[in-house]
Amino acid sequence: MAKNRNGLTAEQMIKAINKGRGFVTEAADDLGVSRQTFYVYLNKYVTAQQALEDARERRHVMVENKLMQAIAHGNVTAMIFYLKTQAKHKGYVERQEFAGQDGGPIVIKVEYGTDS
Repeated sequence: MAKNRNGLTAEQMIKAINKGRGFVTEAADDLGVSRQTFYVYLNKYVTAQQALEDARERRHVMVENKLMQAIAHGNVTAMIFYLKTQAKHKGYVERQEFAGQDGGPIVIKVEYGTDS
């Protein structure tokens, strides 16, 4: 699809986003523009931004459904992946992750005594 004289329209962007299933490279290729140009236009159109978010969410749901199907069919690898990513709070981790207050950085306070 070629650009019009005024650049890309929101409608063109949305159509390419949906066709490319939320993959920016595919959408940009479909429009005949670089990824950088795609993002310039994406920043102009709130509706295209929402379309990209929606397409990515649909893709995530599809993959999650496939993962759950694999689990339902007894795929142990899928079960382990699920537990490691979704059940960390139950101890399904390979390594401990630490964070500070509210998920922020860990703050270490060092107090030095005074010489009397």
